[in-house]
Amino acid sequence: MVKLYDTGVYLVNGRELVPDGPEAGAALRQLTGREVPKEEAVRGTMAYGIIQAHNTSGDPDRLKIKFDSITSHDITYVGIIQTARASGMTRFPIPYVLTNCHNSLCAVGGTINEDDHMFALSAAKKYGGIYVPTNMAVIHSYNREMMTRCGKMILGSDSHTRYGALGTMAVGEGGGELAKQLLGRTYDFARPGVIGIYLTGKPQKGVGPQDVALSIIGKVYANGYVKNRVMEFVGDGVDSLPVEYRNGIDVMTTETTCWSSIWRTDAKVEEYYDIHGRKEDYRELNPAAVAYYDGLVYVDLSKVEPTIAMPFHPSNTYTIAEFKAHPKDVIAAVTEAGRKQFENAKFEFALDQKLRNGEIWVDQGLVAGCSGGTFDNVCAVADILDGHSCGNGSFTMSVYPGSQPAYLELVKNGAIQKIVSAGAIVRECFCGPCFGAGDTPANQEFSIRHTTRNFPNREGSKPGEGQISYVALMDARSIAATAINGGRLTAATEIDASYTTPKYFFDQSIYEKRVFDGWGKADPAAELKFGPNIKDWPEIPALTEDILLKVVSYIDDPVTTTDELIPSGETSSYRSNPLRLAEFALSRKDPAYVGASKEVLAIEQRREAGEDPTLGDAGVAGAFEVIRGLPGFAGIDARAVGIGSTIYANKPGDGSAREQAASCQRVVGAWANIAQEYATKRYRSNCINWGMVPFLTRDKGVFEKGCYVFVPGVRKAIAEGSDGIRAYVIRGGKAEEITLSVGELTPDERKILTAGCLINYYRAGN
Repeated sequence: MVKLYDTGVYLVNGRELVPDGPEAGAALRQLTGREVPKEEAVRGTMAYGIIQAHNTSGDPDRLKIKFDSITSHDITYVGIIQTARASGMTRFPIPYVLTNCHNSLCAVGGTINEDDHMFALSAAKKYGGIYVPTNMAVIHSYNREMMTRCGKMILGSDSHTRYGALGTMAVGEGGGELAKQLLGRTYDFARPGVIGIYLTGKPQKGVGPQDVALSIIGKVYANGYVKNRVMEFVGDGVDSLPVEYRNGIDVMTTETTCWSSIWRTDAKVEEYYDIHGRKEDYRELNPAAVAYYDGLVYVDLSKVEPTIAMPFHPSNTYTIAEFKAHPKDVIAAVTEAGRKQFENAKFEFALDQKLRNGEIWVDQGLVAGCSGGTFDNVCAVADILDGHSCGNGSFTMSVYPGSQPAYLELVKNGAIQKIVSAGAIVRECFCGPCFGAGDTPANQEFSIRHTTRNFPNREGSKPGEGQISYVALMDARSIAATAINGGRLTAATEIDASYTTPKYFFDQSIYEKRVFDGWGKADPAAELKFGPNIKDWPEIPALTEDILLKVVSYIDDPVTTTDELIPSGETSSYRSNPLRLAEFALSRKDPAYVGASKEVLAIEQRREAGEDPTLGDAGVAGAFEVIRGLPGFAGIDARAVGIGSTIYANKPGDGSAREQAASCQRVVGAWANIAQEYATKRYRSNCINWGMVPFLTRDKGVFEKGCYVFVPGVRKAIAEGSDGIRAYVIRGGKAEEITLSVGELTPDERKILTAGCLINYYRAGN
């Protein structure tokens, strides 16, 4: 059972809940014997204390955070290091972990993936970084094992950077924010609200961390209950959960769109640090005697049931029992939503074919990555599979342990033997299934996965080309239960399994023998190794006083994911080549986007060369004819007006932290996004760091594909922090005046936008 409070809530002595309201003062006096000002209680959360310990601004509400370490993987670190190099970086000022868990197959593009790895190793030597070779660990497993510390903060360029269960506040952001840390700068942000996640009770046998996580996501995603806030896990239920179970819940908090997470710590967490040879990194964390939360999610763990997130989002949740009781209704709902999402689809939805003789049959089961591949999850899978068979039909199952130390212990305790003997495949430490580069299902197959996301095309299919598969998220235990039934959907609570829960022993020597740890030992004489695909960022112009935008893509979906803005799987090999990667921008959502944006870019490049942009392009010429008819603009010089493309989307940016969702638009000529709202802070930050103005509008009806938007005085408005910005939508030879806004911007963000991008901002000596 998951309940959301509609008021703020006071937590007293870690147990008593007092809803905010007229009676709160009396209740607090009765429990504490004194008056408790709300301002004091706000400072009583764990999140508040950790954030303020890292805030360098002197203002508790206007944050300038310096992180203790940062981390990236091999589809993000090249761009980050290239950005920092171009901005003047000479060494890594804090520990920087470079993992290799995304492009580790090295299967596409010839040598270029391994070239990236060699670049990272050379950068670790030159600048003093930590290099984790391919297949040693997925990014978050390594950071949990080696980099977390209670009360510390880690910034990662992967959206699932979450280590709250280990007492570390971690944030997933775009590469620009990591580049700032490499340049000794700060992460600037208004102090976020804090939502209490009150856990009580104990999960029933067979219910795993993914079940709990999905139950929470299903309640808080659509209503934005925790968006851009900190989720703070408290309550007596925390005590009942093993640490890896907590890690499994924690990593999925990203799918709620929260900013970060933190948990109270206890003897179990202390034991985790002791096992990993880092007992000194533990300290007990608890909220103060009275802590105030801006909202609260109450979770009775004993009532959580095995849960499934149906296509095409982690929030599309049902209990497995509910799905099995009403399969036709659930499948019909998923199909209807899919048809709306893929209105021009070149395929027919066939999920109903997975219902046979009243049973639901799936084709594939996967347990992988930072959410599924934990030691405890894999041990539970092994216990369920022990002595059984996955069958020799169409159903297949694969397991990806999260790290080599975990893998070795799974070999020693016999878990791997049980899994392999049942016919499942044990694979390397690899994040591929989470972004479409490993175990891609066949067309029209139904895959159940203990991974992080089930967005369309996230598993490797291409709906725009007539390829579709259906991915549902489930816990590893129910996936294994389904496997022993040959693919018949089965909740783990339906079987009688004996869980051995073996103790974990960590062998750090595995890392000592292979990981290059150059932190604090930078060698400026070392040379960077560049492969032919590693390219510098192209020159990006500064924001002009006035801009003219052409809407080259209009997306009316409720939410647009980063996977739709820049696809994941097949693009990974080109993440080090900005121009080549940009060819994939919106390719699955609007295949005409890149060509249309490049046409606008060509006009802007002629303008930058001193030519009249109205010559040779009827659309731009017509737009300026309308502009010159507006009061005060009769003599406007088109050569002084920046010309760029833009997209309109209702709510862009749900999902990955990778900055390429924004930078790819920028390098093919985009100067802005226009939206009702931005799905995540990290996508909006990416737009800002790449010089794309994050416009907000309430007038979506005035835009259409092909129209122009003239924004006079935009540079001055942004520089001065204006709330409303006058603009004109030009279509059909007429102009309609509207008001745009850019939301709240920090002083540095305003300077970055006017400079044209983060690199320009730092090159100017800021």
